[in-house]
Amino acid sequence: MKYLVRDALAGAHRSAVHLEMRDTYTPDDPEFARWRVGHRYDNDPAKLPDWWGSWADLVADTTGRGVVMRRARIVSEPVTDYIRYEHDLTFANVAAGELVRWLPRRGAADIALPGTDLWMFDRSAVLFTYFSGVGEVVDREWRTDQAVVDLVSSAFEAVWERATPHGDYKLT
Repeated sequence: MKYLVRDALAGAHRSAVHLEMRDTYTPDDPEFARWRVGHRYDNDPAKLPDWWGSWADLVADTTGRGVVMRRARIVSEPVTDYIRYEHDLTFANVAAGELVRWLPRRGAADIALPGTDLWMFDRSAVLFTYFSGVGEVVDREWRTDQAVVDLVSSAFEAVWERATPHGDYKLT
């Protein structure tokens, strides 16, 4: 289950979009714990977690093949500590080649959104990720039926249009 996204990115031809809608993920993450006690990345790749290098390489390879990677995050404001942590780390996503935008939840109130986070590849396959209440992944599910792909595509594009690029988004 862990490598589904990596494998799908390796096979993508045109696009990969990621919609994130939770205010907290994996609360027991040791990197998040380090960040909570004061570790900061300060736009310094040398301070990134060890796992980051393989992700950055995958993103660079994917975007180098011409695949456009976009990530949109819908967040509550004021933001949680976890969102502050993600925001602090997002310079690395951007440096690797991802386009990242942020949308306050209030700005998404009238958008028909899927019920959970997802990845969509080449506007033909959607990978839903299901979480426990505390933010741990419990399952993933592929969907390729056209109605689901259309819903996800429409929702993502509406979020993307309203969202603020990472470099311009200020945390509250």
